[in-house]
Amino acid sequence: MAKKTVASLQKKGAKAFTKAVKMIKNESGSYSFKTEIVPKDKINDFFAKK
Repeated sequence: MAKKTVASLQKKGAKAFTKAVKMIKNESGSYSFKTEIVPKDKINDFFAKK
């Protein structure tokens, strides 16, 4: 199974995406994490929005 996953990540155009992780503070004071896979040119938009 691992070979299938690795092979799918090496497709043409896969390097145009990146995984972004953002910390978000809740009303209670605790933190949660929001993770998305976004295109490299949209990474600043991901971190700018709340």
